[in-house]
Amino acid sequence: MRTRSSPESDPAPDERFASAWHAPVLVHEVCHALAGCPRVLDGTLGGGGHSAALLERGHQVVGVDRDAGARAVAGERLRAFVADGRLRIVAGNHDAVDEIEAIAGETFDGILLDLGVSSQQLDADARGFSFRPGVALDMRMDPGQELDAAGYLNSADEVELTRMFKEFGDEPKARRLAREVVHRRERKPFATADDLVGAIRAVLGSRSGPGDFARLFQAVRIAVNDELDGLARGLVSLRDRLAAGGVLAVIAYHSGEDRLVKHCFRDWSTACTCPPRQPICTCGGVALGQVVTRKPITASEAEIAMNPRARSAHLRVWQKNGAR
Repeated sequence: MRTRSSPESDPAPDERFASAWHAPVLVHEVCHALAGCPRVLDGTLGGGGHSAALLERGHQVVGVDRDAGARAVAGERLRAFVADGRLRIVAGNHDAVDEIEAIAGETFDGILLDLGVSSQQLDADARGFSFRPGVALDMRMDPGQELDAAGYLNSADEVELTRMFKEFGDEPKARRLAREVVHRRERKPFATADDLVGAIRAVLGSRSGPGDFARLFQAVRIAVNDELDGLARGLVSLRDRLAAGGVLAVIAYHSGEDRLVKHCFRDWSTACTCPPRQPICTCGGVALGQVVTRKPITASEAEIAMNPRARSAHLRVWQKNGAR
């Protein structure tokens, strides 16, 4: 069931904010959620699509991305806003916002995270996210990071690989697939997408196809970039960077990411964390804010038709206590 934070009349998808780098999803919904937030941190700048929409609506934006290519593309695209001081672009990882010196101590009225990878990253063979034949197994969000997908698959033990395929890939045959990877790498180290596709087909059978490859390659990408553990840490730091009454909006594409965001938002909105049968509250807990979206906002059929990658997008919104 699809739900919205805005009126139920579905707005037509706005293609103006798409670029060769990325087609941003749920642009109207994001802008609606952050409408009352004059100063926004876009923690996943990418090609600048969401930032462009927010800037057009009068917001001030600080854009963060660990990918130098993304920062360059967004900076060129939005150079007019950079020139007039309404947009600042800084290098950094939203999972470690407190380590970004350029915004040390700053708070924001709104924060946006659009998780996952950009269209450009998926489509560029050199980035190694794709399961197209011959593509090197890379998958690093930050090209300067030492560990890539090939290194991970060639070094992780069977227990770790099983956990990864099961938890991040929802794979029922995770243990068999992990064992197959270990067996194959003993004969020949994993180097290209073909190597992982071959292992998947050996375990899931000849009927396995693009859906299985996409799901399991995504699982490897999440592990290589420490995405779920990093997100869990980062959400707390980002929450603490919100000004009173500030809004945190997160778009997730993976069930694990969405579940993590949902649970964080729920926990932050709960006053008492004592066991249910405990007669007297002893935790002294106070709710930090409230969930704005009881169910995730998803893309309209029109947007999915224009951008199939929007199909798995789930937007959740949380608001911190206090008045702006």
